[in-house]
Amino acid sequence: MMYRNCTERGWSEIMPNFSVACESKTKSSNESNVNMISYYLTIKQAYTAGYALSVIALVIASIIFMAFRKFHCTRNYIHLNLFVSFILRAASVFTKDAILFSNRRINHCSIATVTCKASITFFQYCILANFSWLLVEGLYLQTLLSLTFVSTKKYFWWYCLFGWGAPAIVLAFWIFTKLRFDNSGCWDDNENEYIWWILRGAILLTVLINFLIFWNIIRILVQKLRSPDIRGNSSTHFLRLAKSTLLLIPLFGVHYIVGVFLPDHVAEDLRLHIELGIGSFQGFAVALLYCFLNGEVLAELRKYLRSWRSQKDLWLNDRHKRNFSVESSGISYVTHISLLEKLSPKRKSLEH
Repeated sequence: MMYRNCTERGWSEIMPNFSVACESKTKSSNESNVNMISYYLTIKQAYTAGYALSVIALVIASIIFMAFRKFHCTRNYIHLNLFVSFILRAASVFTKDAILFSNRRINHCSIATVTCKASITFFQYCILANFSWLLVEGLYLQTLLSLTFVSTKKYFWWYCLFGWGAPAIVLAFWIFTKLRFDNSGCWDDNENEYIWWILRGAILLTVLINFLIFWNIIRILVQKLRSPDIRGNSSTHFLRLAKSTLLLIPLFGVHYIVGVFLPDHVAEDLRLHIELGIGSFQGFAVALLYCFLNGEVLAELRKYLRSWRSQKDLWLNDRHKRNFSVESSGISYVTHISLLEKLSPKRKSLEH
């Protein structure tokens, strides 16, 4: 803050002096600025690698689920939609970074183009859809345990409507509020807490509901395991389901609760590492648990590999037999001709 006094002789000198009021860029401040830029670039490279690895794993897992007819069921269709939401989330991150950081000389906070706002809107929708499908996974597990004798196929389209439709409703309300009250910049700032809580509150609600669902699932599983009627294969089935449920709890957005109630300037480094670093590998972990470490998937892949090897061996044996028969017929043909030539009377007369 700098000011002047209005005196009888006119304006006084500016107080305080420039050297006191304005911090000069010293060598130490330049070094700290460079270190901060390097730190943020390292985080950006880390979450870019995490999202890239997640996309590769999720695409391979989706191809496996679609290629084998055995995996065409309601459970895996829900998994596929979850995979698509993770892929779209990674694609939105790549798009946003390409637009916001395409030119480092431009201050991205001052960009207010339609393209920039559209990329941020797409990014926010993908995040909402991702958490929404994580909630659908929890709802599906709850349905499997509570509605044993009801077919889950009829609920699938309701799951799709909720998974992709609910985020669109929340985002439409957020866009309307942004256009009406805070239509500035690229819509990537969180300065207006009330508007930001439209998105943050929706995500937090899905995470809390999922957390309550998992507690209820664990309670039901414990009751079933303690029941004297469940023995043998049923007990093994519920133990396996309990194990998979406990493994999936950390994946379903629980890490988001760590810094959601803290202001943006508090524990910023911790939130960056959790939400960007760990969150970027979340899709890879989901593909790993749902597909690559799934016993049913591994058994089907082994079966397909054995079938492919046996077909290859049969093809090679058949080809070898055909080549051998052709060679044998050629040898016998040459032998017959030589014998005929030796025994031919015309040949004998010609030789005489």
